[in-house]
Amino acid sequence: MALAGDTVRLKCHFRTFDGQSVNPTDVKLMIYDVNKQQIEQITLDDTNKENVGVYFYDYVLPDDKQEIIFEFRGLYNNKPILARDSVKIQFSK
Repeated sequence: MALAGDTVRLKCHFRTFDGQSVNPTDVKLMIYDVNKQQIEQITLDDTNKENVGVYFYDYVLPDDKQEIIFEFRGLYNNKPILARDSVKIQFSK
């Protein structure tokens, strides 16, 4: 669990069906609340790439949410590729 207002590093690893790391095009990070309402959309570039297929973004957690869902998405071979996860947020320890 993470604290509201803190910075977390959101990360994903894009892979093909056979496990090969790939760099998709048009990579975006979408942030949703628990009701699947989009909070934010962030376009990523090579400064957000750690390695082949590994993307990250340092995100400041909102004070007014108890959880966020994040989704890294892009295009590979003209087809969507995505990874999705969530972060539970608490105000104090």
